[in-house]
Amino acid sequence: GALKLQVFNMFKTMTTTVLLLTSTWALAAREEHVFEVSVRVPTLQFYVTPTDPGWMHQEQVLPWDVRKSTLGSLRKEFDVLNDGGAVSAKLVSAPYLSNGNAPDNIHLKVKFNGVELDAQAYKQVVSAQDAKVASRVQLEIVPQMTAGGYKPGTYYGNVNMIFNAVAPGA
Repeated sequence: GALKLQVFNMFKTMTTTVLLLTSTWALAAREEHVFEVSVRVPTLQFYVTPTDPGWMHQEQVLPWDVRKSTLGSLRKEFDVLNDGGAVSAKLVSAPYLSNGNAPDNIHLKVKFNGVELDAQAYKQVVSAQDAKVASRVQLEIVPQMTAGGYKPGTYYGNVNMIFNAVAPGA
């Protein structure tokens, strides 16, 4: 009986030691998460900034309507201020979505505050009167139907815009 009790106590001690070691290892495990944090503080005299800036550095997916076989547009709001005049804008280059096969490219129409932009010339998108009081305006990106309809595939592209503060009387 004493031998059984001694073996049992030895087993109990070993089990407790193993549990303590296991608990120590469990506490030693850790996870780390790294993410970027940034801020853009605009000047008080001129800015064109997204109302919700979180979308700017994320891929935007245009909605696909399965029943109609059409792409939906993207709409986002911007806050615009220029206390010294109007605001003009233009595209850096013609925007399109590509699947790697040029004939399948989907061209994009870009409107800012209802004004269609192109890469040729700056166009006034906010009047001096509206820009002076800080306006909220809409960016709209509309895919253009290709001849023969949209071809299956995964498409990617960029829209690059430049905004200028227009001097009074310019």
